[in-house]
Amino acid sequence: MNTPALLKTDSAGADEADQLTLVCKALADGLRLEILRLLRTSSFGVLEICHILDIRQSALSHHLKILATAGLASTRREGNTIFYRRPLLCADDPLLAFKKSAFDAIDRVPLGPVLLQRLNRVQQERSEQSLQFFTRHADKFREKQGLVAEHAQYTSSLLDLLRQLDLTSQERVMEVGPGEGELLALLAAQFKTVIALDNAAEMLSRARSTVAAGGLDNVHFILGDTHKALELDLRCDLILFDMVLHHLPSPHEAFQHAQALLNEGGMLLIVDLCQHDQDWVKDSCGDLWLGFDAQDMNAWALQASLQIGPSVFLGLRNGFQIQMCVFQKTGFRQNVSSIARTFTPQ
Repeated sequence: MNTPALLKTDSAGADEADQLTLVCKALADGLRLEILRLLRTSSFGVLEICHILDIRQSALSHHLKILATAGLASTRREGNTIFYRRPLLCADDPLLAFKKSAFDAIDRVPLGPVLLQRLNRVQQERSEQSLQFFTRHADKFREKQGLVAEHAQYTSSLLDLLRQLDLTSQERVMEVGPGEGELLALLAAQFKTVIALDNAAEMLSRARSTVAAGGLDNVHFILGDTHKALELDLRCDLILFDMVLHHLPSPHEAFQHAQALLNEGGMLLIVDLCQHDQDWVKDSCGDLWLGFDAQDMNAWALQASLQIGPSVFLGLRNGFQIQMCVFQKTGFRQNVSSIARTFTPQ
């Protein structure tokens, strides 16, 4: 027997009311609000959250379960660790407006100084972990990179995308984490002013040698990360992160910093791995994150007031997939807005 339309409507309304009740109950707790405030800045593992909030793991797990059941927190597995984060709010969520309003209200209350200090310590530990890896393995950088993707496998596709961005030789370009400087040398040959930013002194030295070998003298080498770039008040027309984002302690923060460093109309170009489950790269390649979902990067860009541009995807025969994504501080140049391609494995 068919269910009357009125009963179906009542059932849907009841489900929505039940979900609203779950959300309201989840929000009616000061500690859970603190957790949601913390998750605005990045994704965190359970032990990291325990340290920041000074709470026992058993108690935290209870609160995280309530938030997850209410759709206010989501999880992502990174190897053996489960990371919690804010969920991506979907347009078809009947409580979209309510959840967005709740998150906006929560975010207007800043984290206290003690929590900020603990949060910064966690981010610093992540950063030091990545830095120590590159300091120890600088002489094997090419070998380590080749385990996942050799630069030659995607350089031509990357240069094709750069040519489509309608950039002039006068534009000011910055590469964050240039590695041994392969791409950096190509950029220096194309643009008048290029900045190389790296927090690993040994890697910066190797990039300097690569550029010098090409007879190029228009690259400014700066030891530090994007915090240093902000401190120096640098301004650029193009910022590139080439296989760097998965080494950063807070990928979300990279978008925020790029927005502040870009000139009006400037572009951010991210080249990185798509999300994968090959957790061996954490030990072998020093990766902090197992690639990224395009939806996550788009959400981070929008949160940083960057417009979403074209994307190029390149499949590799070893199963990894590379994504090249462009974001812009203001409206896009018309001749790049339609670029979107998927390449077959090489």
